[in-house]
Amino acid sequence: MSAVRNLLRNWRRGEPLRVLSASGQLGYGIPADSLARGLERRPHLIGCDMGSIDPGPYYLGSGRMGAPRQTARRDLALVLKAARSLDVPLLIGSAGTAGAAPHLAATMELLREIAQEERLSFKVATIASDLDPAFVAAALEEGRLAPIGPMPEPTAAAVRGCSHIVGQCGVETFWRALDTQPDVVIAGRACDTAIFAALPMKLGFDAGLALHMAKIIECTSLCCSPAGRDAMLATLDTDGFVLESMNPACHATPASVAAHALYEQADPFRVEEPEGILDLHAARYEALDAHRTRVHGARFTRRERPTLKVEGAAWLGHRMVLLAGTVDPVLIGGLDAVLAAVEQKVRMLVEGDWSLHPHAYGLGAIRALPAASAPPAEVGLVIEFIGTDAEQVRAAAGVFKQNLLHHGFPGRLSTAGNVAFAFTPSELAAEPAYGFVLYHVLQDAPVESLFPISMEQVTAEDLR
Repeated sequence: MSAVRNLLRNWRRGEPLRVLSASGQLGYGIPADSLARGLERRPHLIGCDMGSIDPGPYYLGSGRMGAPRQTARRDLALVLKAARSLDVPLLIGSAGTAGAAPHLAATMELLREIAQEERLSFKVATIASDLDPAFVAAALEEGRLAPIGPMPEPTAAAVRGCSHIVGQCGVETFWRALDTQPDVVIAGRACDTAIFAALPMKLGFDAGLALHMAKIIECTSLCCSPAGRDAMLATLDTDGFVLESMNPACHATPASVAAHALYEQADPFRVEEPEGILDLHAARYEALDAHRTRVHGARFTRRERPTLKVEGAAWLGHRMVLLAGTVDPVLIGGLDAVLAAVEQKVRMLVEGDWSLHPHAYGLGAIRALPAASAPPAEVGLVIEFIGTDAEQVRAAAGVFKQNLLHHGFPGRLSTAGNVAFAFTPSELAAEPAYGFVLYHVLQDAPVESLFPISMEQVTAEDLR
């Protein structure tokens, strides 16, 4: 009997449900001692978020996994062995960082390796989250795609040119996977909340409570004081849930838990989910002791048709980077003009389709400085060069470096030494550049037909 079937068959309505969040981003190191404490509490299910779009478009565009393979394998082995030892479901979302087909395939490869090494047998349901570019382009032309934030409007051709396009599946897609009664669910790109809320909601728990719980624990002990990466246990009942870090030194306090509503949210009282809106206006946070907090009061309003967050990235070109710094007050005072003048020189010397992206740390690279700010004493430069021809990009970076070293700006006192470069050679080959084409919400999304679910039975006999 599978772990999901076992839980669904033996569950007694009204019994508290223990949900263990083992990792806020699987692959970056699970503290084993905290996980062990969580297993001692006999959770009914274990969940892990494995990815995010937070690192930017590179991982989605390239199809590469963000976490080092070695640590991803270690973490995956820990949670897989833990779930099988207790015979409870293991749910993992946003496989391999961005959740596209290559990420899902890489995660499944690791899972099979671990199964062979540990002699484990289990049933896996996988959720593919890749979207057909033609479908997304049609939705764009129908006016059903709305940008999240200040995104430029893509063209249909740009949509079709994406390396990968994924949709962020939600609770209802996880339900379909759970209906196959697996031991393990590995989802492509997924809502963090769906990983932890889908099974409780399927068991009949209130959607508002289950989703609010999931929103908090998907980051494990980040909601604690001090924050950590340790496993987090939530005990859900009919009226609320109790939060407890499995690290005795990380305390879930009412203030720290309530403050977590600001995490990744423009509005801390309104959380958009594919199936509806989670309203936290009436949420209440009560300390049970110095280590645990009880939460209740969230409400969920279902919308008529689900929406779907759509993410797509495209290759922009090869990238070289210069790292430099300056303490010359005259150069710092006119840095923008100097960089523009040097670029103009270099474009006459290195022709072609390349772009320059300077970032002056200390002069507003992260945020605009107040008008009355005094000039900084030191400025760090990160100068990117991006283009479709790798040798041309390398040439642009090298020629720019030499011209910047000797550029005659007004008020210069020395003909060299006004800029210091961090490395030799100064031109550093970086990973290819990718950019977001899609960071949008799709209205009226037919989610029931967009996310194919596949089954795989991994058996010890097959692995001999």
